[in-house]
Amino acid sequence: MSDESLAERVEQWMVGQMPIIQMHGGTSVVREADPETGEVVVELGGTCSGCGISNITADNIRRDLIMDFDEVTNVTVRSASSGDQGASTVEGGRGGELKHETEAANHF
Repeated sequence: MSDESLAERVEQWMVGQMPIIQMHGGTSVVREADPETGEVVVELGGTCSGCGISNITADNIRRDLIMDFDEVTNVTVRSASSGDQGASTVEGGRGGELKHETEAANHF
């Protein structure tokens, strides 16, 4: 068994297994990881907030963590709501104001 805590191992796993989150401007953090209860809580932020496929990402994280870590039995994945404030939630952590287009992009 590693000297690293479950939270540290899950964080490392997230970096290695879910690089697409960061590639798309999202963030992730392990808020809780209790090896005794098997509970893990992961929070997604940045561009994950309001993303149309963040529910798929969350499902993949849940499934894979339970499969890859024997001590993990239940995973909760939270995503910041679009009403959250701060540099880490606006425009994927890049700062600035959220902008909403009123016209279709017409590129599909």
